[in-house]
This record gives sequence, C-alpha cells and structure tokens, in this order.
Amino acid sequence: MSRVTPDQPRRSAAGPGAGARPPGRARPGVRVPAPRAGEPSRSRAPLPVAAGVAALWAAVTSWLPVTMVLGLAQLSEDAGSLGGAVRAGLAGWLLGHGVPLQTAAGPLGLAPLALSALVVWRLTRAGVHVSRAVGARGGGSPRQALTVAVAVAVGYALLGAIAAIAVGAGGLRVSPVTAALTFAAFAAPAALVGALRTTGVWGLLARRCPPAVRDGLRTGLVAALLLCGAGAGAAGLAVATGGGDAADMIGAYRTGVAGQAGITLVSLAYAPNATAWSVSYLLGPGFAVGTDTAVRTSEVSVGALPAVPLLAGLPRGPVDGLGSGLLAVPVLAAMAAGWLLARRLLRVAAEERAEVGWAALLVPAALAGPVAGALLGLVAAASGGPLGGGRLAEIGPAPWPVAGVATLVIAVGAALGAAATRTLTRPTAPPSRPAPPPRATPAAR
Repeated sequence: MSRVTPDQPRRSAAGPGAGARPPGRARPGVRVPAPRAGEPSRSRAPLPVAAGVAALWAAVTSWLPVTMVLGLAQLSEDAGSLGGAVRAGLAGWLLGHGVPLQTAAGPLGLAPLALSALVVWRLTRAGVHVSRAVGARGGGSPRQALTVAVAVAVGYALLGAIAAIAVGAGGLRVSPVTAALTFAAFAAPAALVGALRTTGVWGLLARRCPPAVRDGLRTGLVAALLLCGAGAGAAGLAVATGGGDAADMIGAYRTGVAGQAGITLVSLAYAPNATAWSVSYLLGPGFAVGTDTAVRTSEVSVGALPAVPLLAGLPRGPVDGLGSGLLAVPVLAAMAAGWLLARRLLRVAAEERAEVGWAALLVPAALAGPVAGALLGLVAAASGGPLGGGRLAEIGPAPWPVAGVATLVIAVGAALGAAATRTLTRPTAPPSRPAPPPRATPAAR
C-alpha cells in the first residue's frame, strides 16, 4: 500500500505525466536578444578597406607565380639575389598586364596571355569578394556593382604604379602613369563582371535582353571558343612535330635543370599567344614574326629567328595537298556553333509545342559573326607586341583583318549550320502527359 504524504499527493492514472505541462499553457520559446537601435543586422566592411585588401590579394596571387618561375634559374645557379628575383617577377608581372618595358635592346611588350588570364580571373574574384564584404550581394543595384569595380580599379592602379617605380630602380624604364592606367583598364572590367554576377545585375540584364540578341551572344562565344580550341590543337601539333628543335633550343641555354624548367614554364605562359596566332593562320590573315615577314597558309617568309622554343613549330612553307583541309576548320567550327544553336531552339520549341521560325534561327546566327569577330580581334591584338627593337619590333597578327574575316566566316557558317539542322531535323512531338484515370462510379445497391 503506497504512502501518501502532503508532500507527495496521489496522482490519478488518467492525469498528466510527471513532466507534462498543464493544458493550455504554451512552451516558452528561445529568447533572442533584439538588435540595438541603430545597429546594422550584419557587419559590413568599409568599401576602401575591402577594395584595397581584395586588390592586394589579387596582385599577390598573380605576381608570386611569376616571381617563382623567373627566379628559379637565378636562385638555383646562385647567379642573382633575392631582390633581383623580386624585381624580375615584378617586371614579368607588369608585362603580363601589357605594360611595355623599355630595355637596352628596345621595347618589350609581348605579353604572356596565360598570365593575363590569371590576372583577369583574380580580379574577377576580387569584384566578387568586395561585393560580398560591403553587403551588396543579391542587391540588384547596378550602382553598387559599378562602385565596387571603380574601387578595385583604383586600388589596383596604385599597386601598378608602385610596381613600376620598383622595377625602374633596377634599370628598366617603366612609366608609373602608364602602368597605373593599364592596371586600371585591366581591373575595372574584370571586377565589374564579378560584381555584376554577385549583385544579381547580370541575371537581370540577361532576362531583359531580347532572346535573339541573347542567343546571338551565346552562339558567337561558342564559335570563338571552338575556333580557339582548333587553333590550340593545331599549334600543339606543330610544336610536337618540331619537338626536337625545341629541345635543342632549351638545351642551348645551359642554365641547368632548374633553369631549363623555368624556360619551359615561360614558353607555356606564351602558349595562348601561339593559339591566337594559329587561329589567325587558320582564318587566312596569318601573323608576323618580325618586320617584313608573313606566315600564312599561302605564304611563309621569315628570316633569322631568335632561339625561342615556341617558334620551333612554325610552318616551313605554304600548305598543299591534305594540308589544304585546314582552310575548312573555321567554317566547320562555325557550322558546329550553328548546329548547337538550332538544336537548343528546336528542343525548347518542342517542349513548348511551338515552331521555330526562320527569323528566330537566322538572326542569332548572323549576330554570332560580329560577336566572334570582336572577341577574336581582341585576342589577336593582345597576343602581339614588340620583342625588342629593330627586326623584332612587330610580332603577332593584325587584329582588324582577323576580326573582319572571322565575322564573315562565322556568320555564314553558323547560318548554314543552323539552317541545315532545322531542315534535316524532323519535328518531334513532346511526350504526352498520361491521361487521368476514370472516376469510379458508385456501385448500384
């Protein structure tokens, strides 16, 4: 028999459990302290501080690999000091931005495009980081994106001027004003792209853009990338064919294993330049490796060349026989871009149970030509430059002929590919939805 005391009253079996609360009383929630008056909901970094830190980090991450590559031979052979390696890295870093270096042998302005691509990527990430730091992520404000880009460009321009002054102390002549302006021109568009994507303005612009223009921009970019891929393959095949000559050139420097590795890495930094030259060669205008020289499919006239491994893959003469098939590569790349355009539009039309008109197909294909021509012209202009004075003052393709020929070839090729795809593709009906099951009728009683 259980004991019942005043402290322990008897509980009925139907009553609430030991830990149950009385009915009608809500469980208290977790108390969160309210923000103080005037206190922001999330801490934001000041724009100058965020832009300065992001620009400095972009500069360090793009300058450090250059210093390691160029200082490899000096440090391994005890032929230079750490300060000399740092100044050499700064000079190569400036050159990667397109800043001309005035040397005793003449101006040096042939920028390694691999380093330029690395710089653009790091500056794009700087625009992303600054947009997040100042609280502009997802705001959809073009003004905020433009402000971020300008702030990053100003900070990066100051770093370029400082680098030019440091390089000038080592014997090279570099204009700090030119370096600052070039760095600002590099940083502003790249940081703007990152800021536009982070703030959401990029998506708003894409949705407001007419479908024909949007498809034309996409098709032109695809055609340019396909043609650059074909150029990279052709350039790699040419260098591989002349691999023996390239190895002899590298061995002739007599800088040891580490030095030869550094020369190989420098040659790889100029591989995108060779790709741009190969694209110009496939399109027809060709390129120059010095004054009064020409390397085209119909003519190869070069004189004495410097011992540069990248030049070991130059063609020996005009193409003939099976080599004439190279002339069809740009047209095939354009037709492939037109085929991809038509396939995508036909698939979307099949899902919407609509028909693709000729205007919706041919207008983007025609617009792809100027887009790809502008892109390839810019790449051709960036891939050239002087390699000293005298005979090597002109190296690379001429941008305007490349842009003009690419515009015509890609516009016609994309239109042919898109029209052929629409003509040869049978319209397919979208998968029909399953019919709903019949309703059951009540059984007769």
